[in-house]
Amino acid sequence: MELILWRHAEAEDGAPDSERKLTEKGQKQAKTMAEWLKPRLPKNTLILVSPTRRTQQTAAALADDFEIVEEIGPGVSAKAILVAADWPDGKGTVVVVGHQPTLGETAALIMSNKISGWDIRKGAAWWFTHKTKNGVEEIFLHAAISPDMA
Repeated sequence: MELILWRHAEAEDGAPDSERKLTEKGQKQAKTMAEWLKPRLPKNTLILVSPTRRTQQTAAALADDFEIVEEIGPGVSAKAILVAADWPDGKGTVVVVGHQPTLGETAALIMSNKISGWDIRKGAAWWFTHKTKNGVEEIFLHAAISPDMA
C-alpha cells in the first residue's frame, strides 16, 4: 500500500475556519505539488479530502474525483487518518489531503509507532510505502517534498 499525506496549501486567515480559501501563493503551491504527483500516481488512486474549503481546493489541483471524508477533518486523531485510509492493510494508493498537526502526528506514528509533533509544511506531501516481503512487514518513507522543492 502507498499512503500520501498532503497538507493543504497556504490559506487565508479568517472565520469560519472551514471556509478559509487558498491564497494566491497557496494556489501555486497546490498546482506545483499536483504537477509533481500526477505522473507518479496510478490511475486508480483514491483521494480522501477533509471537508474544509482549503483542502478541497488543494485536492482540486490534482483531480476532480475526490472523496470528502469527515473523519480526516481538522482536530481528528492520527489514528482516525490511518483508519480512513485503511493503512497499512489497504490496497493501492491513497492520498489524504488534510491538516496540521494531525498529518505530522500521523507521519510520526507511521515511522516511529508513537505520536509526536512532526511538522509537515503547507502544501507538502509525505509518501509512505508498506510492503510485506518474505513475511516481514516493511514501511518506508518513499518521498517527502514541499512545493518549493518540486
